[in-house]
Amino acid sequence: MHPSRYADASLIRTKFADTIEEIIEAIGEVTLVAKREGLVELMTFLRDEPSLKFNYLSDIGGVDLGEFASPRFAVAYQLYSLEHNHRLRVKVFLEEKDANLPTMWNIWKASNWLEREIYDMFGVNFEGHPDQRRILMPADYEGYPLRKDFPIKGY
Repeated sequence: MHPSRYADASLIRTKFADTIEEIIEAIGEVTLVAKREGLVELMTFLRDEPSLKFNYLSDIGGVDLGEFASPRFAVAYQLYSLEHNHRLRVKVFLEEKDANLPTMWNIWKASNWLEREIYDMFGVNFEGHPDQRRILMPADYEGYPLRKDFPIKGY
């Protein structure tokens, strides 16, 4: 029998019961839906716990669920453990009026440019980011092109 490519979430579930809203296990994948509050502690634990050791942040993705959705935005972190060869997704939902997350730069340096892309395309602010500025659009560009209410021709 081959070990699962996805992490066992039972240890995380008990230790971070106040931070984790839901654990979704589907098609062999594990997704933690987490609150913004406690996210830094959760991510630090995921990186440092020897049985998990998610030492590689492979991607961060943003989603706009639409201007009438509540919450409107989701940010998903894709984690990988080089040592254990397993994966985990951590997803956080955000309201449009409070689209702020703590930076993960102090945990995984790879988050630097990934967070800048999310900021540039969706307008999600990463508090404490060392150099949050536009990366794909001109510095004086108005709006966030991957929001669903962004005009096709731009502003």
